[in-house]
Formats: sequence, C-alpha cells, structure tokens
Amino acid sequence: MNVPFLIAWRYFRSKKKRNIISIISNISMIGVAVGTMALIIVLSVFNGLEDLVRSLYGKSDPDLKITAVQGKSFPVDAFLVNRLRTVPGVQLVTEVIEDNALLRYHERQMVVKVKGVSENYYKQSEIDSAIVDGTHQLRRNGEDFALIGAGVQHELSIALENRFAPLQLLYPRNTPGKKTLSFNPETAFNQEPILAGGVFAIEQHVDDSYIFVPLDFAQRLLRYGNRRTALEVKVGPKRALEDVKAELKQVLGSGYAVLDSDEQHVSLLKAIKVEKMFVFITFAFILLIASLNIFFSLSMLVIDKRKDVAVLMAMGATPNIIRRVFLMEGAIVAQVGAVVGLSLGVSICWLQQRFGLVSMGMATSVVDSYPVKMQASDVLWVGVAIVFITIAVSIRPALNAPQIDLRENL
Repeated sequence: MNVPFLIAWRYFRSKKKRNIISIISNISMIGVAVGTMALIIVLSVFNGLEDLVRSLYGKSDPDLKITAVQGKSFPVDAFLVNRLRTVPGVQLVTEVIEDNALLRYHERQMVVKVKGVSENYYKQSEIDSAIVDGTHQLRRNGEDFALIGAGVQHELSIALENRFAPLQLLYPRNTPGKKTLSFNPETAFNQEPILAGGVFAIEQHVDDSYIFVPLDFAQRLLRYGNRRTALEVKVGPKRALEDVKAELKQVLGSGYAVLDSDEQHVSLLKAIKVEKMFVFITFAFILLIASLNIFFSLSMLVIDKRKDVAVLMAMGATPNIIRRVFLMEGAIVAQVGAVVGLSLGVSICWLQQRFGLVSMGMATSVVDSYPVKMQASDVLWVGVAIVFITIAVSIRPALNAPQIDLRENL
C-alpha cells in the first residue's frame, strides 16, 4: 500500500478549508492542460510540415542521387552507368546535367536552373503528375521541348509551343586560357532556342527557377561533353534503400556522394527540425511558468495541513514520507492537467487530419489546410518535460512540509 499516494489523493479530492487553495490548484491544472495541448498541437504541425516538404519534393527527387564530392561535375561513360545498373536493387539510372543559364523570351529575361535529363527520366520521377498545362514529353517527332515551372511561365508570360518566339537559353562560353567573358555578345554566350511544351507546379522554389530539357540539348548549350552533374538512381521495391546506398558507395569510392531524399534537402529539413526544437523549448518554458501555481498551491496546502502533518509525525511517519505526500500531491495536479491537455491536443490534431478545420487561408496553397502529424516521440518528450517541471515546482514546498512544531500543532 502506497500510503503517501493515498494521502495525497485524499487531499486532491477533498475540499480545502481555504477556498483560495482550490482556486489556485484548479488554475494550475488548467495552465498545465493548456500548455500541454498547445505543445502537442505545435509539434504535430511541424511534423506535418516536414512530411509535406518530403512529399512535394518527392515528385521530382530521385530515390538516390550521385554527385561529385569536389567540383560540380564528373565524367560519365557507358562502363560506369552499366556498372551501377548491375548493383542489386538498382532499377534505373538517369544522367543529369544541371546548371544556371539565362532564359530570354521576347524582351524579358531571368536566370533559371536548366536541368537536362536522359530519356528514361519520367520512368523514375513523378513530375508528370504535376503538369498543369501542356505535356511532359521533352521530345516529340524529333523536336526538343522544355518543361517549365509555373513561376517561370508567370514571370516571363510564356506561351506554350510559340514557334514565332521560342525560348532562348544563353550560357557563358568558356574560352581556353581566359577567365573573363568577351565583350561581344555573339561570342560571349552559347545560345540555343527551344519551345516550351509544358508547365509543372511542384513547390514554389522549384516552380520559380527550374526548366527541364533533353540531355543532348543541355550538352549543346552548356558544353559539358561527357561530364554530368549527377546520376539519379531509382531503387526497386525488393531491396532496402539503405542497403543499395551502402553498396553504391562501395562501388563508387570516396570521390562520390550518394544522397537519399532527406540528404538532398538537408538544409531545409534541418531548419524545420531546429525551429521545432526552439518551439519545444519556448513552450516548455511557458509551461513551467504556468506550473508555478502548483508551487503556490502546495505551499498554502502545507500551511493548511500542518495539523495533519503533526498527527502523522506523532504516529511515526518519517520526514521522508511527509515530503513524498506533498510531492505526490504536486504530481497528481500536474498529471491530471497533462492528461486532459494531451487528450485535447490529440483530439484536435485528429480532427484537423480528418476534417481540415484550420485552412491555410491562401488560394494558391499546395494544401487546403494545415498539415499535422502526431508522433509518439513528441508525447514522450512532453511527458518528460512535465515530470521535470513537476519536480522543479513541488520539491521546495515538500522539503518544508516536515519542518513544523509538533507541540504547537497537536
């Protein structure tokens, strides 16, 4: 039988002689409940945003991306590509050339990311599902076409398949032995025309800067020859991605980096995780301030129950038992508030997932409502924070509880 817990539970359920103690105790529970609920909801929103980023970029990102550790390109030949294809689990290898170029249309121009891809690109990418106008095909009837982002189309007011005014892509021409551009624009840039064949909408950063072109077109424009900026690998369903990644690293050696989806956007995902951590710390601090009422209610409860303490000590209760009584009283108040807050937070997140109660408030948003995702680890961390806060605010009144004059209170 846990005597300190039974006494603490009786104190929690009984009406205090001083009504102010009940008020402060109730305020404490409400504060803990609201803080816990807010913490669960905010952490779930950050989890949802993280998943949203992964899903958005997943339409254009490969399972694995091979890049050079030093420099922005590396030589690629048929032997290397065939060697990679023989790795168990590798289903597809796509050659990629990606670099900045100047896009000109009529009298308007902007700097864009030109991404040249080999013909098998759409067998591993889901970008064809993000087409909002035109078609995703980069070559039709022997003619090259460009797939442009919605932001690029809007910025330059591009009309699809406008044969009277095709897109003009310009790239600085490298002259052997010279590090500066020629002042003659006809010799300073490589220039290639191409028709816009389709428009995609994935994510604002991609939509505002990317255009996709056939690989041989990118070779002519950028003068990369047999060099590639990346090799994109699609992993089959029968083998774990991490196993394929490890074997590719072993085959390629230390001069190459093999990146999974998260590593391809490590800066963005790390920023979300850092923001989530600081939000957790901030809300935990707010929860600590709200829990200070537990300190005051326990301090007043110690004064109110000093005769009970004297009786318990006269019956043989040790100071340690007395301390545990009031520690458990603080724990009960905090845990009841935490359970209520946790239940409310989980319920609100479930309702948001199911019915989308809170919308993004933007017509151009990629999702209609705020994304949320609940994780067991968040509940665990919130529980740890509440336990720490409970001990922090309850320990002082509990230590003071046995320090009474028995003769005065018996």
